[in-house]
Amino acid sequence: MRIVRLYQFLTESKREFILSKQLLRSGTAIGALVRESEHAESKADFIHKLSIALKEANESAYWLDLLHQSDYIDKNDFESYKTEVEEILRLLISIIKSSKQK
Repeated sequence: MRIVRLYQFLTESKREFILSKQLLRSGTAIGALVRESEHAESKADFIHKLSIALKEANESAYWLDLLHQSDYIDKNDFESYKTEVEEILRLLISIIKSSKQK
């Protein structure tokens, strides 16, 4: 939801539509893929869906970085979002690694 709110802020207050739309797509895809993985057809399907979520999280970090570098989001907000994305990345990596080991 933080990504959705950031998108709303960027489009309404900053009139930024390109980078924020990319962030909205990749950021919301993470949750959708994790939700899909809950009903995966197999262990391989579960790992595959979470691997795609991992890529989307990494992409979201990229868009956040660009938004910060282009001064659409300030340093404090950027650091907060960056920390959250890094936590998601670590969680996904951990789940994928442990799923592959089983």
